[in-house]
Amino acid sequence: MHKETSVLVTGGAGFIGSHLVDRLVNSGYNVRVMDNLSTGKLTNILEHIENGTVDFVEGDIKDLEQVKNCVHGVDAVLHLAAVTSVSFSVKNPTLTYETNAAGTLNLLVALAKERVGKFVFISSCAVYGEPQYLPIDEIHPTNPISPYAESKLLGERYCLGFHENKLLKSVALRFFNVYGLRQGLNDYSGVITRFVDKLKQGLPLIVYGDGSQTRDFIHVSDIVEAIQSCLENEGAGGQVFNVGSGKPTSINELANTVLSLAGSDLEVIHKAPREGDITYSYADTSKAKKLLDYKPQTTLNDGLREILAKAQVIN
Repeated sequence: MHKETSVLVTGGAGFIGSHLVDRLVNSGYNVRVMDNLSTGKLTNILEHIENGTVDFVEGDIKDLEQVKNCVHGVDAVLHLAAVTSVSFSVKNPTLTYETNAAGTLNLLVALAKERVGKFVFISSCAVYGEPQYLPIDEIHPTNPISPYAESKLLGERYCLGFHENKLLKSVALRFFNVYGLRQGLNDYSGVITRFVDKLKQGLPLIVYGDGSQTRDFIHVSDIVEAIQSCLENEGAGGQVFNVGSGKPTSINELANTVLSLAGSDLEVIHKAPREGDITYSYADTSKAKKLLDYKPQTTLNDGLREILAKAQVIN
């Protein structure tokens, strides 16, 4: 795909979306952003809007008419707009389905009618559920255990179904634990964001469970690289890819690394495990490496150091 093409980024004012918008603008793409600003922040992309390098549309993917208007004239869609919290989805299953599954279907229907060339769907490692083996590859059985995971898997099936029926070229990316600057702090924030917030307040870090559970932390810049590779790689159509670091990190290791990098002697407090949390997880990324030339560049230490410096919590 040529870089003078027009790309729509749904959820482009959010944490990952805004980093993606930065990359696309710098790469010479014509960029349109659709975001309902429920979690995204206009300040994340305001400079691009003011410069005229991004066409911003405040809209919701649940609204088919808005979607139809927004996709007109674009060559590709990178679909990040979603309810992304597992715990929120448990409390709000209907909204989660309407956004993540029905909203994705709205996009696909509109894109097929407009004959848009490519669709990249952002899915999640949550579709695997509790792993049966490690590392997790793309042929690992799917066993979603939350409305969020169910809705993402359904979105994948819609995408691949449209691809198989030659209505448009679709790719699905299963993200592992993404972190980086601009990640918001709320009741459903990721563990790194919560740790940094506790550091800023001078409070003990809270670990749910015994801390031996592992996650695969991947820096947002590497995520953006994978999305752009899918956009530009003509052989990626119809495929599902894991996007992670390929390395497991226990939550205890993470807490100790954060404290060490910050030069802090704060305590780590353990609380009861959270319902629905899986125990161990990390990605087999060999498929993305082979077909997308995907090679994560940012180490966890470097990524954490960047966040801690920005938060001004390094002693």
